[in-house]
Amino acid sequence: MLLWAPTLIAFMFLFFGPVFVLGLKIPPYLAFLIFLASLLGSYVNIPIAEVSSERPILSIERVEVFGISWYVPRLSLAKQKTLIVVNLGGAIIPTLVSLYLILFVSPLDPSPEISYLKILIATTIVALISKLNARVIPGFGIAAPALVAPLTASLASAFLFKAHSLSNPFVIAYVSGTLGTLIGADLLNLRKISKLGSAIVSIGGAGTFDGVYMAGVMATTLTFLLAL
Repeated sequence: MLLWAPTLIAFMFLFFGPVFVLGLKIPPYLAFLIFLASLLGSYVNIPIAEVSSERPILSIERVEVFGISWYVPRLSLAKQKTLIVVNLGGAIIPTLVSLYLILFVSPLDPSPEISYLKILIATTIVALISKLNARVIPGFGIAAPALVAPLTASLASAFLFKAHSLSNPFVIAYVSGTLGTLIGADLLNLRKISKLGSAIVSIGGAGTFDGVYMAGVMATTLTFLLAL
């Protein structure tokens, strides 16, 4: 980790840095800190709750009938505890970046109220699409196609940013991609955790390149490329 981390941070900043600085109007030093904190924070999971879940167990039972032995498969459910955690780099930091953009960048638009409405609409669209595409995989977690949320956020931003008054399309793309994925793929599926049979479920987990983090970054990057 310590050997390749500086190289990875430098690569990510060189590739995505211009998008954050030019598109999202984030100061260069703050953009670098975001990448650094996201990478290091991906290894930090904060416990928030513990729920009961069921884990299917397949066993083979020997049954003897009239002197003949038969081996019959039996499926039973074992009760266990599932720990719900929030990943610092994959969920908390992207959410804080979204709040920063909403509070400090969107007010710079000609009509901030309209910009907030566009962000709300785009986030709702991404959340619905993410919810429809998310799949519960027992023993693994909740998974969704990697490019669906970024593409949806980028397209929603492209259609909305000129409506009524001009808004920052990169802010719309990042916020809707991040919060839409977090709400649609993770939060709206929390009630399904009992079916996962996992010892731990991480919101925004699986490292820095989890869906929530990358949805915002990729959506903003796609929007940036479309604007060139």
